[in-house]
Amino acid sequence: MTDETREGTADRSSRDAARFGRIVLKNQLVEEATLRKVMAQLPAGADLGALLVSEGLITEQHARTISQKISQRATSQGEAETDENEVPTAARKGVTSLSDLDRMDFSDLHGKPLDDYLMRARQLGCSDFHFQVDSPPLVRIHGHLVRWKHPVLTAEDTSRAIRAMLDEEQWKELSEHLDIDFCLELGESGRYRTNCYRQRKGLEAIFRIIPDTIPSLADLHLPDSLSEFTQYNQGIVLVTGPAGCGKSATLAALVNLINHNRKDHIVTVEDPIEYIFEPAGCNVNQRHVRRHTQTFYTALRSAMRADPDVIMVGEMRDMETISMAITAAETGHLVLATLHTINAVRSIDRLIDVFPPREQEQVRAMVSESMRGVISQQLLPRKDGTGVEPALEIMFSTPAVGNLIREGKTFQLPSVLQTGKKRGMVTMADSIRALLGKGLITPEVARFHSEDTTGMQG
Repeated sequence: MTDETREGTADRSSRDAARFGRIVLKNQLVEEATLRKVMAQLPAGADLGALLVSEGLITEQHARTISQKISQRATSQGEAETDENEVPTAARKGVTSLSDLDRMDFSDLHGKPLDDYLMRARQLGCSDFHFQVDSPPLVRIHGHLVRWKHPVLTAEDTSRAIRAMLDEEQWKELSEHLDIDFCLELGESGRYRTNCYRQRKGLEAIFRIIPDTIPSLADLHLPDSLSEFTQYNQGIVLVTGPAGCGKSATLAALVNLINHNRKDHIVTVEDPIEYIFEPAGCNVNQRHVRRHTQTFYTALRSAMRADPDVIMVGEMRDMETISMAITAAETGHLVLATLHTINAVRSIDRLIDVFPPREQEQVRAMVSESMRGVISQQLLPRKDGTGVEPALEIMFSTPAVGNLIREGKTFQLPSVLQTGKKRGMVTMADSIRALLGKGLITPEVARFHSEDTTGMQG
């Protein structure tokens, strides 16, 4: 090899390393200061991607995807600069496309502790991890449940891994009650809402992966108008939707806004505690049902004596809890709570219908006075396969809304939402149509998730 050839190869390696570094920074895979330190130690002609992988700063999948993109661009456009904005989603931290996931092999994890599985699932941007008998592990990503390429797990595999994960007290509870809910904390590996249970084939576990940081409304692609719900000093705000639709994240974003913008006392009642709120402007106390209190009802009753300003209820499951939440809202507290209902009308009806018929008229009057709004949401898979988009039904309290609730005419609420667009209200169907109009979802997804499919033919 001539000197000129060596110099050309070195220059090309240097340019590739610079491009690789720009892409890494653009996609927020590594902090700039850390990257500069690594590049300063990079030998001439060395592979920056390999070095970042060896340092544990990026995954092999990230390195391979970025290198392939640089190579493709160089082949098609000579020495033209790589466009950092065109990096495939799989190269972005915490985001993997379904097609990329299908090509990955996870057999190397077989027999390792559950910590390793959970860390890998977190790195890929999964929302849930399933560890079950007679199946490879499964993950939920972008709303889809996907089986990993991995050996089928036996009852012995799952039992051994779950036993190693639990402490003595948790193992005793699982043995006695045959299931257990708790939040698993793995230090730098993050936190996971965990459900372990015994079924006919053996022990299994499902993990909800809790993000490392509390998301903002912008992070969740939610409108700024929702911040209005954090500015009330009393009343009740409902965040509703089916399981896995992001209710907890939306609730956390609202509570975090209150924590940073007000000087109040926040009490949360959860099962289990998910996001950890570090006190900012507010004093924050978090209670785990069955760990720090017996039930949601007893926790709410106790919270009323704890000088709270804001009460966050992880889930209103029964009449006693709903009754206490309404009472708290009526007595000068802001209550943020979740329900498993799919729109504003059914959310209001659920609050009232859990009570005996003889009490419903009084409850209806109380709800009409204390209701501040409803956020109903669904997560719809994106057309490009890179994630999900929230579809929202938003109802703000107005005199018209209060009158319809009081008079038992909640079936007329959709017309109020239609005419209240300037106020920030929107129906679920209109929200889905807006996503379809922007090309973010397919017509099939739109029709599947909407009760009113008018204008969703694509």
